[in-house]
Amino acid sequence: MDARTDPRGAVDPGMPLRDDELLIVRFFDAPRSLVFRMWEDEVHRINWWAPKGCRTTHFKHDFEVGGAWRACFVSDAHGENWQSGRYTEIERDRRIAATFIWDSGPAAGIETLVTITFVDAHDGTIQTFHQSPFASVERRDSHVAGWSALLDRQRAYLESTAKGESE
Repeated sequence: MDARTDPRGAVDPGMPLRDDELLIVRFFDAPRSLVFRMWEDEVHRINWWAPKGCRTTHFKHDFEVGGAWRACFVSDAHGENWQSGRYTEIERDRRIAATFIWDSGPAAGIETLVTITFVDAHDGTIQTFHQSPFASVERRDSHVAGWSALLDRQRAYLESTAKGESE
């Protein structure tokens, strides 16, 4: 399984990925500043920061380089899922990088780096989500569905927010 997807779920034709990398690309019919704000603003982020079938119960962060973030989402099947990290890079409307660590489960205590980039394209924004390194291909692949579902929720939330702002 290749851990690279585009907005429609097809394989992205870009550079080859290493086995310890995950890349997900999404197109948003919204300005880059609004897509970036979905990551920056806790009020927005708590509304979409969970995969399908889960709900976010906690999201707090200090959105600056070196600032910490901490979140929890809950599912009936797995209970509470706490995660945290620190922002390592923030370039307004262009790029965010942060560490990511699960508190429990098979990937507990293993730090990865998540990098999100934002580029203007076709009167909207292309957002790329990259995470690495994973301890194994199986750990990487176990994250594809969750992150994809979370980013689908981001898109739905962003579209409803953008519609409300344009009315």
